[in-house]
Amino acid sequence: MEFLVCISKSPDTTTKISFTEGGESFDESGVQFIINPYDEWYALVRAIELVEKSGGSVTTVTVGEADCDPIIRKALAIGAHKAIRVNTAPMDAMQVAAELAAVAKSGAYDAVLCGKETINHNGGIVPGMLAEMLDLPLVTWATSLDYEDGKAVMQRDTVNGIEKVSVDGPYVLSASKGMSEQRIPNMRGIMGARSKPLDVVESCGAQATTSVASFALPPAKSGVKLVDADNPAELIRLLREEAKAI
Repeated sequence: MEFLVCISKSPDTTTKISFTEGGESFDESGVQFIINPYDEWYALVRAIELVEKSGGSVTTVTVGEADCDPIIRKALAIGAHKAIRVNTAPMDAMQVAAELAAVAKSGAYDAVLCGKETINHNGGIVPGMLAEMLDLPLVTWATSLDYEDGKAVMQRDTVNGIEKVSVDGPYVLSASKGMSEQRIPNMRGIMGARSKPLDVVESCGAQATTSVASFALPPAKSGVKLVDADNPAELIRLLREEAKAI
């Protein structure tokens, strides 16, 4: 099996977020970046597990500039065999999907795996755009992936419960929690990642179709009010008059 796994960088969840240029740009100075967890823990690790079991290779693809190289090397340390970086700044989902589609079309991949969304944007729309551009079936929010009789068999969460899906042939998948478990790179993997190929390719020319008007931080949270357990009347008053919850 030949897997193409789409990975991107995201700020660490402990990062303090700020903006520059009048709120139009995210301030990256001093920010610790990681592989987007949905891409890493679920899509990437499951692809590696399947290849370890049945053979093949895992290639990662990232749309980004040279500052993405550390997270790409981590993916190689975890177990990916090679990596591709499209040398352009990601500006919006449509542009990213078009760049990923160009890479996918240039190779013979049996499946393209993505995380269900990125933790910094939470859009969850790139996998759908990518599947449309590749004219491939899309399985969203998949929580498992296996192969039976040459077909990909997946389970996915729906509002009505768990749905089992099988696909015969190439497909695009967005991976959700449950697909696999996080892997920590060992020393052998870290050392080996230095010699694995990281190919930098130029942009296919895709352009962003949207722009950011402004960013804004959510309002600061107010302090909590503690109500004595022996005074339920005060709790009811606060819920009714201040919180407007009852």
